[in-house]
Amino acid sequence: MTTGTFSVFIQHTSASLSINENADPTVRTDMEKALNMLVPESWATDGLLDHVDEGPDDITGHVKSTIVGANLTIPVSNGRLALGNWQGIYLCEHRNAGGFGGGHARRLVITVQGLLSSSAHKK
Repeated sequence: MTTGTFSVFIQHTSASLSINENADPTVRTDMEKALNMLVPESWATDGLLDHVDEGPDDITGHVKSTIVGANLTIPVSNGRLALGNWQGIYLCEHRNAGGFGGGHARRLVITVQGLLSSSAHKK
């Protein structure tokens, strides 16, 4: 595909997708710190939030996921994702023991739409 769109959607309610700087690893940890300040787990442990069936990171994970978002659409240009120089795709895990071995499997749905190059049509 030479031109089109790439869409990715996460099928879960306590993880999200974001585009952010990928050159400096402190961006990832700073983003996590900032989200924890915006929606602290203490809201659940102090009784301010009720949905704590799976622990204090349960409802706070849902709120953080709502803030960040569950899907991204990125243009494809010249056969490549048209991300900026410092941009990368982040899967943001909002549970303390989330996906990748923590008991909450994460699934992505990826859709690609666009135009094939004229050389691809000849094959």
